[in-house]
Amino acid sequence: MESEQTHPIKVVSLRTGLSPHVIRVWERRYGAVHPARTDSNRRLYSDKDIERLALLKSASNLGESISQMAKLTDGQLRELIGSQPAAVLRAIPSGTTTNGSAAAAIYLQRCLEAVERFDADGLEAMLLRASADLSQPVLLNDLVEPLMYRIGEMWSQGTIKISHEHMASAIVRSLLGNMVGAYRMNVSAPRLIATTPAGQLHEFGALIATIVAASAGWRAYYLGPNMPAADIASSVQQGRTDAVALSIVYPDDDPRLHQELVNIRRLVGDGKPILVGGRGSGVYAETLRSINAIRVEGLTDLRQKLDTIRSGGNGGPKTLTA
Repeated sequence: MESEQTHPIKVVSLRTGLSPHVIRVWERRYGAVHPARTDSNRRLYSDKDIERLALLKSASNLGESISQMAKLTDGQLRELIGSQPAAVLRAIPSGTTTNGSAAAAIYLQRCLEAVERFDADGLEAMLLRASADLSQPVLLNDLVEPLMYRIGEMWSQGTIKISHEHMASAIVRSLLGNMVGAYRMNVSAPRLIATTPAGQLHEFGALIATIVAASAGWRAYYLGPNMPAADIASSVQQGRTDAVALSIVYPDDDPRLHQELVNIRRLVGDGKPILVGGRGSGVYAETLRSINAIRVEGLTDLRQKLDTIRSGGNGGPKTLTA
């Protein structure tokens, strides 16, 4: 009897339109499928697994919760999908790339509505669905970053409670952490650490920078927020790090941050690239120039600058001037 054909996760992603990250989450968290494993623990999916994932995506596109849909049989999923009126498909464009920003705007509104309702399951389901439908740059630029900024505004204005902000932060942090873990890092790749300076508690910019660096082929590590200069320098030295990424968001008027940035440069050393971005980084532009830091304007700019640093020739990563 001929053995059943199996496929690696990249093939499954192409055939279903789901990202490898979403496939892993649906498998691990909801038991959506149970792929075979090679001796080296790589996943191998059958044609039936692919068909089931496609059915689950169709059900998700109708607005159904993946946690509930994963409990249904394939036959029940087909019945559910077939019973829905065509008008249901109006909700959110699926798999769109030509109008990704428009789709992200719809996802953003739905996520904010879930936060206001304190609907953790709804927020998580919407973010997972968005990560399946949107490209990584659109997901990070047009959904995750503005989502956390808007949530911070809503909390500061008193329209949501701190418990709402904490709930949303935990779910987004989990999503981003899983995205970082999805990348296999080449041992010979240059190393980068991402964090926020002391006093900067908004961590999502640094987490996003970690994902961008990992997707650009770096061995990227997230250290957490609010790191003193001495701890950043120690991590650079112990980890033989090639570059440092810092995120500055809030507060954007910290009188102590100027000296903290100066200390980071002094302790890290002059030859190590320090990339700095975030909504609050422009306030410190003069300080960043004085320490020869590389100002980053958005995620596309970050990737381009990382590519330039990485292509520094046989001598290894090179330093960009600000």
